Amino acid sequence: MDAFYASVELLRYPQLRGLPVLIGGRRRPQDEHLLHQGDGRALAELPLDAFARVKDYVGRGVITTATYAARAFGVGSAMGLMKAARLCPDAILLPVDFDEYRRYSRMFKKVITEIAPMMEDRGVDEVYIDFTDVPGGQREGGRVLARLIQKSIFDATGLTCSIGVAPNKLLAKMASEFNKPNGISIVFDSDLEGLIWPLPCRKINGIGPQTDRKLTEQGIHTIGELAQQPLPRLVELFGNSHGRWLHEAAWGRDDRPVQTHSEPVSMSRETTFERDMHARRDRKALGEVFTRLCEQVAADLQRKGYVARAVAVKLRYDNFKIVTRHQQLDHAVNDAATLRHGAGLALKRAPLDRPLRLLGVRADGLSRPDTPEKTGASNHLLPDPPRQGKLF
Repeated sequence: MDAFYASVELLRYPQLRGLPVLIGGRRRPQDEHLLHQGDGRALAELPLDAFARVKDYVGRGVITTATYAARAFGVGSAMGLMKAARLCPDAILLPVDFDEYRRYSRMFKKVITEIAPMMEDRGVDEVYIDFTDVPGGQREGGRVLARLIQKSIFDATGLTCSIGVAPNKLLAKMASEFNKPNGISIVFDSDLEGLIWPLPCRKINGIGPQTDRKLTEQGIHTIGELAQQPLPRLVELFGNSHGRWLHEAAWGRDDRPVQTHSEPVSMSRETTFERDMHARRDRKALGEVFTRLCEQVAADLQRKGYVARAVAVKLRYDNFKIVTRHQQLDHAVNDAATLRHGAGLALKRAPLDRPLRLLGVRADGLSRPDTPEKTGASNHLLPDPPRQGKLF
């Protein structure tokens, strides 16, 4: 989907079309009036001076997404809002509204599966679709079906998307970025040398900053240069598994099927603080945040019908170092109290001498409950756990 979160907001506030708009940070008091203006027409008629500007933002929030007008100023996803304020101070800043984005996500995916049922869900704004056996899926190399999907999504939601069509998931993912927004790109095996090899190695989904840095140190900058490396050298540099994968990816090879169903292995919630928080100075506030994160993870587990056998905490300190600690649970559970108890045990093993920028809680080892009783109230899963001693 094209700038998905921002595009959903532009449906709500069409007067912002064509303007630099950033989505990021938690909802602020000054944002509340935007959602309490009556019907949709009233929201669409709000004057521009009713919206917050990023130049007035103070805090640690990051950009979740930005309109294409904002991206022209060099701002983009994962950038700190304070930095964005220097690059594009008059950009309009809207808070994240995950409930609305999930609603639109369900809508566009329903449209796709009615046309092409072999769909792999890859998150709130992205999917893989198998065209192979869909009527018309091979016409014009898949372009006809891609146009139908684009039009059907737009008719149902008012949103645009960009589609890459290729022989496999690796190349399709790359192709989907070629012609944004609202574009269609077709890549055949014969296009590898002309379209794929000139691209930077980072364009391969799965090559992150660390691998890219190591490749650069070896004088390997493009996918084509990566493809020309002897396999034994890549194995020597990156190990057997990763080295072989890099070689296959550079040659455009990927035999992963489109998976219509997959079970999650974890669910997590985390929050970045507006200011550094210390375990002693901010004990009460941190305790409340910690409990709320556990409650949110438990609610996610219950809503989606899973139980967890382990819990983990994630800490990011003021020096940006990240530490995680895990705790196995006696039984598979999905209630907040037991998760909070286990997370507290994990937290006891983490250093708490430095100020914290971020705190997170993750439920691991997910599975479906074995019996109907386990899907009910939390007291079917475990007796009340011992009271957790306060750590903050």
